[in-house]
Amino acid sequence: MGTGILITAIAVFLLAGGLFFLGGRQLLERGYLFNNAWIYASAKEREAMNKKPYYRQSGIVFCLLGLLFTVIGLYAILQDSRLLWLEAALAAGAVAYAVVSSIRIEKSKTNHTESSRRAE
Repeated sequence: MGTGILITAIAVFLLAGGLFFLGGRQLLERGYLFNNAWIYASAKEREAMNKKPYYRQSGIVFCLLGLLFTVIGLYAILQDSRLLWLEAALAAGAVAYAVVSSIRIEKSKTNHTESSRRAE
């Protein structure tokens, strides 16, 4: 194993650690909310927004990406082609989770506003 591969693996592991750190902070609902729904919301929308599902979504995605980068680092060191399949599955899983959870959050938000309208 060359020095370049070792440096690359260390950099990838550091990136994975940073992603796990951000994921943990998001799951604990601490710090800035790294979610497009929050970032692009107006000040008025942010006041009415329930941040909990967005924190959870961001936390899970960051942790999945941390796991993905851990596997990428392992592949850089071990050069085992079976890890490529795991990388592809983790990447696809992270994207699928992000899309499905966004749809679910939007549906629950829509259902919540409809039920509050009926109550009035």
